[in-house]
Amino acid sequence: MSNPLNNLNRFLKTLDSYQVTDGKTFDLDHFSPDDDGGLGLDKEHGKALLAAVKTRLQELQELLYANQTRSLLIVLQGMDTAGKDGTIKHVMSGVNPQGVSVTSFKQPGPSELLHGFLWRIHLAAPQAGRIVVFNRSHYEDVLVTRVHPELLNNEHLPGETNTPEFWQGRYSDIRHLEHYLSRQGTVVLKFFLHISREEQRKRLLARLDIPAKRWKFSTADLREREFWNEYKTAYQDAITATAREHAPWTVVPANQKWYARLVVIGTIIRALHNLNQTMPSPSPEITRQLDNYRDSLLNEEPPAKHKKKS
Repeated sequence: MSNPLNNLNRFLKTLDSYQVTDGKTFDLDHFSPDDDGGLGLDKEHGKALLAAVKTRLQELQELLYANQTRSLLIVLQGMDTAGKDGTIKHVMSGVNPQGVSVTSFKQPGPSELLHGFLWRIHLAAPQAGRIVVFNRSHYEDVLVTRVHPELLNNEHLPGETNTPEFWQGRYSDIRHLEHYLSRQGTVVLKFFLHISREEQRKRLLARLDIPAKRWKFSTADLREREFWNEYKTAYQDAITATAREHAPWTVVPANQKWYARLVVIGTIIRALHNLNQTMPSPSPEITRQLDNYRDSLLNEEPPAKHKKKS
């Protein structure tokens, strides 16, 4: 097998083709869920590369945590069975859990529905030095509610809803929040795990055919599958309206799980690398204190040995 790191630079060059920073020309149909970057990698090589680059992610996370000036927000979205949970497990398994947290946004409860739709999102945003992963996110409020607008009746909203103006307003609110987070030092990376309808069918069947996976199955998955085209349109519109340089979308080819994980971790590594962070140096006073402490440890008398009783 070739050295995994020899494939890294070749792989990183493919990432631009998946990134959307300006939605004006975005067309989801131009992205293939089966894409593998044309690198000639197979699953075995891909897993080896993923294992190798996790070390680099760990190094970059340590710099982020040590500097306490920037943070990273990772937003994961996708159709049912797209692989969000598996991506989190495999991509983030190599980092220090002290500096990473995952927030899974379920259907909002009564208290949350009494606030604006971005309220709970802002509360969960990362503090300086940390990485936060959103498993689903504020985009549910322009995806699920767009496909099922009757859910808006629970949100205590004034005025008319489910109009073009209403949805443009929500996109605007999202753009402003993400711009605000960016100006506060948060790197915002948004990922759409892009699978085909046929691949979803296979994964749903696997959940039914393999007893150990049946716990993952929900009848809601089948109901939502009936709205495939509506969700596709909702994603098209959401990405078009919210892709910006400071908050880009990455459309991840996700039919092959190993490749999807590579694209996600590669995008994260590149973004953290571009921060050009170095390990912070302590102040001269702290340095003197540490040097004195080191000297005292070096000169410390070893404890006296106890004589053995005869």
